[in-house]
Amino acid sequence: MVQADAYIRREPCHRLRFSHPQPMAILKAALFDLDGVIFDTEPQYTLFWGSQFERYYPDRPGLEHAIKGQTLTQIYDAYFSGALEAERPVITQRLNDYERRMTFPYIKGFLQLAQDLRSKGIHTAVVTSSNQDKMASVCEQHPEFTTLIDAILTSEDFAYSKPHPDCYFRAMARFGATPAESIVFEDSINGLRSGRDSGAFVVALTTSHSAADLQTLSDYQIPDFEGITADKLNALLTH
Repeated sequence: MVQADAYIRREPCHRLRFSHPQPMAILKAALFDLDGVIFDTEPQYTLFWGSQFERYYPDRPGLEHAIKGQTLTQIYDAYFSGALEAERPVITQRLNDYERRMTFPYIKGFLQLAQDLRSKGIHTAVVTSSNQDKMASVCEQHPEFTTLIDAILTSEDFAYSKPHPDCYFRAMARFGATPAESIVFEDSINGLRSGRDSGAFVVALTTSHSAADLQTLSDYQIPDFEGITADKLNALLTH
């Protein structure tokens, strides 16, 4: 009978092959859009843009839904060019006045998630097409907001608007995170495309569209943040 140790000696150690598990990515950056993701403001914007389109496009009802996720520049280029271009400053002033009167209720579960992410050392950022004036209104109503979020990137910080992924690349770079270490939270079509093209794991909030409409643009869909924790996000990322 061949002894076991004799068999082992027939295979020199330098020729033995060992299988090492690949290290799994750990969540390093959670990147959030603002409206419809952190704050439940989309119904208010629907009312505002509904009133503007009713004024300028009375024969085209529903345009306020068609512009979901578009920047102000994109809306102006699509609907307020040519003869209506002169109305842009007027509409901008109406919008600024409206945003100063808006309320900014948190999406369910966001506060708890933000606190959990911070306690686990996971970086957080707002990545929004809104401008700094809008963020000033947010922080005026929610002084605690800057203690929940590590970085706020607004339209002034980007070279390109969503759906270009530039905004998310910049947010990842802020924290030294790779796409494999990042999760993007979005609700709009343009925002989801931006997150998808950044290479990050994408979570869609169904605050503006149905889950079925967002499945091809996201990896996971949720109605809000209730029950979502840092540990659950890490599990999604490494699944």
